[in-house]
Amino acid sequence: MSDYLPAEVILEILKRLPIKSLVKCRSVCKTWNSLICNPSFISTHLQASLSEPNNTPFILLRCFKKGKENYFLHYDNDDFDEFKQLQFPVFGCLSCSAVVGSCHGLVCLTFLPQDVLNFIFWNPSIQKYITLPQPNICCYTDDVRLNFGFGFDSRTNDYKLLIVGVEKGETLIEPYLFSLNENCWKRVTPTSPKYAVEAGISSTFVNGALHWLGYQRGKNGGFSNAILGFDLSSEEFLEISLPESLVWLCPMDLSTMRYGESSIAVLKRDWEDGELFELWVMKEYGVVESWTKVLALHLIDQSGWFPRVLGFRKNGEVLLQVDDGEMASLDLNCQQMEPHGVEVGAELLYVGSYVESLVLLDKAVDVRSVSDAIHAIDSSDSDESSEGECEIT
Repeated sequence: MSDYLPAEVILEILKRLPIKSLVKCRSVCKTWNSLICNPSFISTHLQASLSEPNNTPFILLRCFKKGKENYFLHYDNDDFDEFKQLQFPVFGCLSCSAVVGSCHGLVCLTFLPQDVLNFIFWNPSIQKYITLPQPNICCYTDDVRLNFGFGFDSRTNDYKLLIVGVEKGETLIEPYLFSLNENCWKRVTPTSPKYAVEAGISSTFVNGALHWLGYQRGKNGGFSNAILGFDLSSEEFLEISLPESLVWLCPMDLSTMRYGESSIAVLKRDWEDGELFELWVMKEYGVVESWTKVLALHLIDQSGWFPRVLGFRKNGEVLLQVDDGEMASLDLNCQQMEPHGVEVGAELLYVGSYVESLVLLDKAVDVRSVSDAIHAIDSSDSDESSEGECEIT
């Protein structure tokens, strides 16, 4: 085909192909392989996928079934149809993993227990992964608790992983930041707000920044809450004020989630008031006056089980887990709940939006067997931490 069509036309054709077809096209010839693996084409194809209005988005689910971790992709459509189950041998041979986050088809995983910090960037669409060098930072102790955040820096076209820690429950210790482009960690030294973050709380990546629910404890033992953010481009912390009714609550009753394409939401759970939950959204990112309460409901289903709020769907509906494991959607306009008939079990561990991509095609290695996966982690463990350190700035 390349003998009859201009290179520009071939590029236009290839960037519209699905991931599975592109992976096969790499074997056509060396020229096509080189083109498809080029970082510029990988970015071009991703942007084409994200901007295609007719593409049905995916939702990534991670849950335990029959004693095993399972990952599924579902269409974010009316029927919530299953697209496929994802396979990755490393899940079955290592200690329990946890999803740090997902962005542009790339899933960041960490492995427990965390006496040693192991991280993997995994692209299930192309069955590629990389094992990150270990950061030179202490792990969980009685005095130190760590949180992680994963996202994309659009300014440098780079994927970054942030580690923030709280010492003695109050002081935010110096964070560490990993850059995929640089393949190393560095300490981040900008002045950070004096907010603590509960250990194990997932971050919300939106608008180029990571977000957590941060809090300060006053001298009288009360709390003062705010959204603690970290901009991945400027590598600086930011603070977003909450609605007045949420500022003084116990931070364990609040959590953040993504709202739409470019803003955040906060979920409030009130266990003392008949299991009430409220959902607040920031209609315009960064504008405190745009906080709006979109839902206030007492939600107990017929089984007496309190539904779990998982996030927002593409159409603006709220995704729930009900009946001890079934997926359902809640329409905010009519406040009607519609079950999807999809059973994921009680141990649903992660839900997030997902897009298939070629990210890591030019950097990563395949996992072909369990022994390969074990070797990858063992190799990472044996490396000296200094090998993964950038020059400290």
